[in-house]
Amino acid sequence: MNKHKNSSFQVRLPIIIFSTLAAGILIGATMANPEGKSSTVLDGITRIKEIFLQIDQNYVDEVDNNEIVNSAIEGMLDQLDPHTSYIPAKDLEMVSADLRGNYEGIGIEFNIFKDTLYVVAPLSGGPSEAAGLQSGDKIVEVNGENIAGINLTNRQVHENLRGEKGSEVEVTILRKNVKDPLKFNIIRDKIPQFSVDVSYMIDNKIGYIKISRFSATTYTEFKEALTKLNEDGMQKLILDLQDNPGGYMDKAISIADEFLKDNAMIVYTKGKEKRYNSEARAIKEGEFEDKPLIVLINEGSASASEIVSGAIQDNDRGLIVGRRSFGKGLVQMPIPLKDGSELRLTISRYYTPSGRSIQKPFGEDPDEYRMEMKERYEHGEYFNADSISFVDSLKYTTTDGRIVYGGGGIMPDYFIPLDTTYHSDYLNKLFYSNSLRQYSFSFYEENQQMLENMNLEDYIQKFQITDEMISEMNELAKSNGVEANWNQVDRSAPLVKIYLKAYIARNVWNNEGFYPIFNEQNEILQGALKLFDKAEALAKK
Repeated sequence: MNKHKNSSFQVRLPIIIFSTLAAGILIGATMANPEGKSSTVLDGITRIKEIFLQIDQNYVDEVDNNEIVNSAIEGMLDQLDPHTSYIPAKDLEMVSADLRGNYEGIGIEFNIFKDTLYVVAPLSGGPSEAAGLQSGDKIVEVNGENIAGINLTNRQVHENLRGEKGSEVEVTILRKNVKDPLKFNIIRDKIPQFSVDVSYMIDNKIGYIKISRFSATTYTEFKEALTKLNEDGMQKLILDLQDNPGGYMDKAISIADEFLKDNAMIVYTKGKEKRYNSEARAIKEGEFEDKPLIVLINEGSASASEIVSGAIQDNDRGLIVGRRSFGKGLVQMPIPLKDGSELRLTISRYYTPSGRSIQKPFGEDPDEYRMEMKERYEHGEYFNADSISFVDSLKYTTTDGRIVYGGGGIMPDYFIPLDTTYHSDYLNKLFYSNSLRQYSFSFYEENQQMLENMNLEDYIQKFQITDEMISEMNELAKSNGVEANWNQVDRSAPLVKIYLKAYIARNVWNNEGFYPIFNEQNEILQGALKLFDKAEALAKK
């Protein structure tokens, strides 16, 4: 499938940073005080109001009342779970855009190189393409205001270029081989964002689908990908949920339903309030109920990703391969507030079909919870499954009687250790300085005609990253403040070549060019390809 590129594209870096999306069910509800607690709640509100008025009227210095309110809210939520959150009105649009599946703006993939905003590509069919923006254009002004050399951030780019459909924005750009700046007036429009990053045939039997998050459009995108792969002759499927932080529960349920036979349990929820108790079962005839299935997960797979992988595992429908998932089993309900902000309140826990709660423990210290991923790494869990301890009281059984454990994430059926053979501090710095992307983009610009005259298959089979290209990239990195450590350069060279080749391909063929090359170093995928005999055995039951 030909998916547009977008600026939020990320890959797993050698040093991994994790985040989870506090996303859940989008349902409307009114919140009422539980019986017997009205007096306590009203007393608390009165105390907060009195203190706030005293500060406003009598405190010695001028204060920002809005900041005080936000701090008070954050203090209250710190007493709850790590995923209940408050989103100020100014941040809500950006936070929600990924889950809606679209945003309103000018439609470009961008990157920031040396504090300058570059158009990596205008999105096909979008307003920037229609206006005439080109790959390589440098945007230096927006509505007459300079944005170059000001320590520009992604957030500032979004604030400047996103806006209501039908509104106009003027951008001033510098273009290669054009002497004077060019001005473009662009009418903003709805820009689709895709959550199915790519789908393609690995060989003549094995299909591959990667889902980056569960947004409003994910199930529709997934169905399109699945149908296309079936038409291409797919007999086996790899569903890649690595580093997928979650999203809408109902989309995860719909996708799981495509693999499970009628009435199989997918997930159920329990909350303090009975109205938040629910269960979801397979209700339709799916497109892929009887063929071998492998689901890929890792420590960055959370929430809705764990619903899908847990349902597949507990029903003995497919093979789960990778490393233990994040462990987020709490459901948030978004509650709009009058000022345009939003409270995302945890209302229930979800459970896999066997009865497992996937939520990992959390105590009073939120920093301890956030650092749990680092602790896994230091404890050796990424490298050895035996370092993971399970509590016998949290032992459960799948449909066929296999033992699985609750208490924190989904443990895969087959563990694949993190491969750090070619990792180094130098490679990390190439990523953090954006040098890999910058060199790949420059190489594409200078060799665009040659690259676009190739077909993807020839590129994958024949195009080589030369030692000269590596030297040029190292020089560019040096200009970005990254000094070469030659032992580390040699150690990481095989990975650098894969990344460069994949990034160059992405400039020409989008994700369809990127992932077949990038996945050559995806140790979980490469390990999964050797396990289809196990997946076939499950599919025949």
